[in-house]
Amino acid sequence: MSDAEKRPHIRHVVYDMDGLLLDTEIFYTQVTQEIVGRYGKVFDWTVKSQMIGRPAIESARHLVAVLELPLRPEQYLAEREALLEQRFAEALAKPGAERLVRHLHQHGIPQAVATSSSRAFFELKTTRHRGWFDLFQCVVTGDDPAVAKGKPAPDIFLAAAARLGGVASGCLVFEDAPSGNQAALAAGMAVVVVPDPNMDRSRYEGADEILDSLEDFEPAAWGLPGFSA
Repeated sequence: MSDAEKRPHIRHVVYDMDGLLLDTEIFYTQVTQEIVGRYGKVFDWTVKSQMIGRPAIESARHLVAVLELPLRPEQYLAEREALLEQRFAEALAKPGAERLVRHLHQHGIPQAVATSSSRAFFELKTTRHRGWFDLFQCVVTGDDPAVAKGKPAPDIFLAAAARLGGVASGCLVFEDAPSGNQAALAAGMAVVVVPDPNMDRSRYEGADEILDSLEDFEPAAWGLPGFSA
């Protein structure tokens, strides 16, 4: 039996956005280092790896506690957002992202975005990418009323599946963060992860597939329409 025959029958695809579809993580790193640097602190991957993919306030609480910053989490977020707004419109697509989205759209596969970002930040980040982001059937953001709890809770993926008219067992999720991987698994969905090269891959326990890039994804291996030769 082939891998495609062993895997669930995929009818819908759901994507995280930051670090997966768009290369925005560099902005978070730059801005956070700018803020913590004022207090002689360093924002490195030992800290960031525990924050990535989580709701903003949870990440802020972790940062403030671990680095012992003389700030309230809300103060850090206010400073961070003001600086991020100046950068987000310049976000670039991650390799292979647009190609995959356009390919599945052409073959009638319903697709959704499920991002912890707020709706306002989603609009900023996709400024240069309206054409292919308009191909998604729905977008669920972290401030959506249907998302009672952020990742690693399954709420955001379940909301996306419901709006696509699908069921969890027929959804394939693409993620880059450990918390997103946990959320997809908690939702009962198959998950392909594309971690940052700095991330420890042992933190993606349960993922169905781990790739270096979306360019390496083979739709036919999941029973989806394959790329043309």
